[in-house]
Amino acid sequence: MKIAIIGYSGSGKSTLASKLGQVYGCEVLHLDSIHFSAGWVERTDEEMKRDVEAFLEKDGWVIDGNYSRIFFWERMETADQIIILNFNRFTCIKRAYRRYRTFSHKTRPDMAEGCEEKFDWAFFRWLLWDGRKKKVRDRHKKILQIYKEKTVVLKNQRDIDRLLSTLLTKR
Repeated sequence: MKIAIIGYSGSGKSTLASKLGQVYGCEVLHLDSIHFSAGWVERTDEEMKRDVEAFLEKDGWVIDGNYSRIFFWERMETADQIIILNFNRFTCIKRAYRRYRTFSHKTRPDMAEGCEEKFDWAFFRWLLWDGRKKKVRDRHKKILQIYKEKTVVLKNQRDIDRLLSTLLTKR
């Protein structure tokens, strides 16, 4: 199984990816973990592309993250299932802040070592506005048009719980 998870920051992409990796017994790639190196230093697109290209060759995978310039459409095409987490901005802010409280001054498991969790004005602004621009919404609509049969949109935690419950009962 190959699953691409995209959506807004703070919606739970990484947590869902880890759970789906366990359910399907496949490797998980959190794109944030290869986008940053220690101290939140951004890696180059070329470095990321090498990592993602190699990962796409695997028989089964779960990849979480947006990064439209890093084999985005290849990931969508190759995926057996696409999951879009379309949570409202206030839920994402609440979840991101809860994550910050849990991992404050620590590196969370889905990040590169040395990237201590933070919640600053720039990230708050990203959660509220910058990460929700029209081009992002339009990309989600395009995915639904092109890959309707293999795309599911989850709008809240109940939707995630329902999906996981359904998968676990099928196993």
